[in-house]
Amino acid sequence: MPIGVFDSGIGGLTVLGALLARLPEEDFVYLGDNAHAPYGSKPPEEVFALTCAGVRRLFDEGCRLVILACNTASAVSLREIQQRWLDPTDHRVLGVFVPVIEHLTQRDWGDQSPPTHTGLSTVALFATPATVASGAFPRELHFRARDVRVEAQACTGLVDAIERGDWPRAEALVAAHVTALRERLPVPQAAVLGCTHYPLVEAAFRRALPDATALVSQPQVVAESLADYLRRHRRFAGGSGRVRYLTTGDPATVGVCAARFLGAAAAFESPLSRAS
Repeated sequence: MPIGVFDSGIGGLTVLGALLARLPEEDFVYLGDNAHAPYGSKPPEEVFALTCAGVRRLFDEGCRLVILACNTASAVSLREIQQRWLDPTDHRVLGVFVPVIEHLTQRDWGDQSPPTHTGLSTVALFATPATVASGAFPRELHFRARDVRVEAQACTGLVDAIERGDWPRAEALVAAHVTALRERLPVPQAAVLGCTHYPLVEAAFRRALPDATALVSQPQVVAESLADYLRRHRRFAGGSGRVRYLTTGDPATVGVCAARFLGAAAAFESPLSRAS
């Protein structure tokens, strides 16, 4: 059965690329909600409604496991989806924050013991305005690790510049946002790229951050986490390496933009019609 990968647009293709490299034997269906992108500046109730609609579409495509490869959707919607909306006996929905927090704290998510000193002291989070406003990342991190200072920087405009392929503008925005955060936290121990678009400008973040700062980019971390999850939940595993690309936007236009993320052209289709 295919594994669904949902994103507000095409940023989640960075995660999909890592999943394909790590799990080439699995089947995947990618759905980008390009008709409503970006999510980063939308109110929480709208993000939740759009995320639920996207997840339903992937369920309709036969996916029983869906990865929210969108930090805004994960931050705003995942907890409510898992606790109030989803029937976990039929389907599972996972996000992209948990693998990063496991990576930072070296604590498995199933470990329900109280927060401990993990050696982590300061973390910089670069993310969309909606992800930062949700407070989800520091909240979940503090469930696992004690005495960690998190400084978050809302990177306004960066997703739009990346989707347009305006690399000079994107790199200038990265430099400005890193400078703004470093005025509050000069040398963070770790920096998290909390948007799946940002790996495309990871080199710009690396140049702007101190050499001593460990830079955490999500795709490979998420891919390793999913591989481990499938080892523990075999009912969601198994396929033949088939990949489908769906979009709520114009397939031809999205396909052209997606080539920047995938490194090659991809044929996008329209998803099944379903009222949200």
